[in-house]
Amino acid sequence: MKKWVIGYLYSGKNLSPDEILFRRTAKRKGVEPVLISTIDWADENDLKEKIKKCDIIYNASAEEFAIETEKTIEEFGKKIIDPTRAYYYTEDKWMFFLKCLEHKIPTPKTILLCENVTISKKDLKEFNQWSVILKRVMGTMGQFVEKADNLKEAGGVMKKLWEKSSDKLPIMAQEYIPSPSYRVTIFGKKIVQTAVKNNRDWKATGVYAKRIKRFTIDKEFKGIINKIMKFVKINVCGIDFLKKDGKWVALEVNSAPALDFFECERGELAEELIDLLIQLAKKR
Repeated sequence: MKKWVIGYLYSGKNLSPDEILFRRTAKRKGVEPVLISTIDWADENDLKEKIKKCDIIYNASAEEFAIETEKTIEEFGKKIIDPTRAYYYTEDKWMFFLKCLEHKIPTPKTILLCENVTISKKDLKEFNQWSVILKRVMGTMGQFVEKADNLKEAGGVMKKLWEKSSDKLPIMAQEYIPSPSYRVTIFGKKIVQTAVKNNRDWKATGVYAKRIKRFTIDKEFKGIINKIMKFVKINVCGIDFLKKDGKWVALEVNSAPALDFFECERGELAEELIDLLIQLAKKR
């Protein structure tokens, strides 16, 4: 029987609990894990040597810096989950909004702002959704998401978001919907976890959520998720929803979703992730 070799792409110098869990679980299932840090290679030959035995590679890094590593791996002809298209297109929050509109999936009212603050403030005035959420089209764990209650605050927030990073990425504005964030984690076509992310403040996503519990998915909601998965085409993802007037509203999709909402489920999720990666490797 073939022994599968699975690469695991992560960020940073030291192994986090996620990397340690993945390595331990893979070995227990008879899979050889190859852990690859995005900063642990100097040139393309270093990286090629690290991945040469891998049947498939999973990108567990949500950092933008990992994209260059992923593109290089794809250039070498290795299958990586999920591919860079997921980051450059599907995971782009503006593109996700447009896809939701195309497929008639409820989503927050949204506009794309330009880099001229004066013009953007004019567009926000016409948008007239206060309070408004301002966010970069690409972001990590809510770091580039802010709320503004008026035009003056909005101008300051735009400058703040651009100064926070060397990348002056586009910013979009969304209506503020006071709601917990409902995360649905999906492996392949299977819903493996649900989590309601609550917080006392307005921001209830990612690391800002303090109170987390599970929630059930009814037939109607499952239908919405299935429609999204048909155009998202990300194998391992977390989709965030809000509730507006009792109806589900799709907010965004995230590849490499967090698996640590419930500590008691992390081991099981790691096993399911490895099983999925083996299935995808077999399809190559």
